[in-house]
Amino acid sequence: MLIVQKFGGTSVGDLDRIENVAARVSKTVKKGNSVVVVVSAMSGETNKLVGYAEHFSKNPASAEMDMLLSSGERVTAALVSIALQEMGHNSTAMTGRKAGILTDNSHTKARIEDINTDTMKCAIKEGKILVIAGFQGVNAKGDVTTLGRGGSDLSAVAIAGALKADLCEIYTDVSGIYTTDPRIESKAKKLDKISYDEMLELASMGAKVLQNRSVEMAKKLNVNLVTRTSFSDEEGTLITREENIMEAPLVSGIALDRNQARISLMGVKDKPGIASDIFNKLAEAEVNIDVIIQNKAHDGTTNIDFTVPVSELLGAKAIVDTFVQKGDIKDDSYNEDICKVSVVGVGMKSHAGVAAKAFSTMADNNININMISTSEIKVSMVIDEKYAELAVRGLHDAYELDK
Repeated sequence: MLIVQKFGGTSVGDLDRIENVAARVSKTVKKGNSVVVVVSAMSGETNKLVGYAEHFSKNPASAEMDMLLSSGERVTAALVSIALQEMGHNSTAMTGRKAGILTDNSHTKARIEDINTDTMKCAIKEGKILVIAGFQGVNAKGDVTTLGRGGSDLSAVAIAGALKADLCEIYTDVSGIYTTDPRIESKAKKLDKISYDEMLELASMGAKVLQNRSVEMAKKLNVNLVTRTSFSDEEGTLITREENIMEAPLVSGIALDRNQARISLMGVKDKPGIASDIFNKLAEAEVNIDVIIQNKAHDGTTNIDFTVPVSELLGAKAIVDTFVQKGDIKDDSYNEDICKVSVVGVGMKSHAGVAAKAFSTMADNNININMISTSEIKVSMVIDEKYAELAVRGLHDAYELDK
């Protein structure tokens, strides 16, 4: 088998952990597998480098930041390769450039456009273990670029897809994907398998194990993805196509997103295109809109409520203010004391009553639902933040996810 193994910052956090990573890779190779390793910077290294840059400038040039920050992954790659060589393996460290990762011209948030696999395939054929610096690539001009948050995961998935690897393992400090946050519900169970679409919903709803970009790419490239811990031999969770899961459960998980704020626009002028104008301006300011409710007031105007990430609330307020000043919106209000709890599962497609059970559970726990959003495999409810954990435990119980 050809396996891509990606190790995050905590997994390579110090020299002992790097040695542990090398031992794990060695064990995989001794089972007869070819292995490509993708690594992050050691935990804390990126923040240290950012601090160095900010010593000289509060707004350093993005091209220089890419050159600086990409060095963290190169250090880790070299150290892991050295450790593997000391264990008797034929290993070689590679930068993103040497691995053939070609990106667009955006600095600090580049997108992978292509991967030239010639060098990697040649080295694999020679029996080498490749240790590749994640998070980075090179653009058409030869400049170093970085891929933004979660970039090393993205590197691993893209490399796995390009090499047509049998498996891509993402090693973190978490042992897999759970039915909900175990810190909230002690009865949460680790899932053996989950579909790409369910994982995308859980990731966008606040499950932080994997980021959307990596899961989206895995789905696009048909990469079987496993997330597991580097601190034990415990089996992880396989993220794969829905058709590869023999018996898809009705509900796979309950997600909680506390990073939500509600914006209420009252007395919006009832004229064609006003809602379009508002949301287009928000989109231009890169404000992500989630749940939207619109209803007509008795005076002929419209009321619009929607949610945005708390981190984007200030930007949204600035846009809304321009419409208030023009008289297109009579009044506005903001509420950060909310959260979104979601029921996710591909089994919803073929079963009725999933939403009804969610609403009944909220009623049984005396939790008022402020807003509702549904899709084929998700029911999301915006509620007061103080009821967040009660709602998660109640829903986990209602769908018997501990069974």
